Amino acid sequence: MAARPEVQVFSTEGKAASKLALPEVFLAPIRPDVVRTVHRDMAKNRRQAQGVARRAGHQATAESWGTGRAVARIPRAGGGGTHRSGQGAYGNQCRGGHMFSPLKVFRKWHRRINRDQRRYATVSALAASAVPALVMARGHKVDEVAEFPVVIDGLEKTQKTRDAVKVLGAISADDDCDRVAAAEKFRQGKGKMRNRRYTNRRGPLVVFADADGVRAFRNIVGVDTCNVDALNLLQLAPGGHVGRFIVWTKSAFEKLPSVFGGFDSKSDSKKNYTLPRPTVTMSDVNRVLNSEEVKKACRDRLKNDQKVRKHTNPFTNKSTMSRLNPHAKVIKGNTKNMKKTKVNTLKKVAKKTGKK
Repeated sequence: MAARPEVQVFSTEGKAASKLALPEVFLAPIRPDVVRTVHRDMAKNRRQAQGVARRAGHQATAESWGTGRAVARIPRAGGGGTHRSGQGAYGNQCRGGHMFSPLKVFRKWHRRINRDQRRYATVSALAASAVPALVMARGHKVDEVAEFPVVIDGLEKTQKTRDAVKVLGAISADDDCDRVAAAEKFRQGKGKMRNRRYTNRRGPLVVFADADGVRAFRNIVGVDTCNVDALNLLQLAPGGHVGRFIVWTKSAFEKLPSVFGGFDSKSDSKKNYTLPRPTVTMSDVNRVLNSEEVKKACRDRLKNDQKVRKHTNPFTNKSTMSRLNPHAKVIKGNTKNMKKTKVNTLKKVAKKTGKK
């Protein structure tokens, strides 16, 4: 999570120009699970209904022969004098029949998403864009970028594409554009014939406060543009993966506090909206537990005086038997003496009788 109080503003030549306060939206909690869920449902809302014809697979005139003729009860084409007569029809296992579970236009194509969930996902994606590790983990080539978030002053004045390419090169964002251009490949499937012949990766996203300067970035491969008042999660986290490389204009960056508000201040454009607070402000649990404040509030560790004895069989362990039955040693000694006495008595009797 970004924690710097100020952000460096660069000129179109890539030089440090001024500084701006970091908006609180970049300190919002990063929730990849919320982003994935909202992105999945938002992507479904762009779909158009499609389905098979209402009578597809049912153009034949067929009727089942019923039971008793040693054939399946599938509907069969009527008539005679042709190969078609008697052939199965209608079923998905039949030639010319309908498909299994035909696709209908009245399927539930779109998904409703809670407004607060959409906003939570958007601010999470924005906060993740200020963390270099997450941006690099998403695949962007930003090793030479000075810092995140990237803010440029005077970007709205750029009117030509060649000037826009120079600006991207000045802030070391051209490496990411080259990565996108090198990854262009043919689309698999019939989309090649439907005006979407190539597939590309996603490069930098340039955010403007108004329409000035947008045309200059339209024709650069991998570069997307959007307005700060209409930030779209499909652009902020393509594929549901947080960490999009975002380039901000100075005017758009200054407008973020009024668009999203803060933790204690409400947004100007969203009614009664404040940023979601992190559930855990300090994620380093070991540091919290070992802090002096926590140690002072806790009592000392109690000494465990309880002794745990290992279970042993008293019939095979002498010490255990003597602990359970102190008289056992006496009994065992008497038993030994009785055995010795018996043996000696037998020896004496054998000696008198002359038996060995």
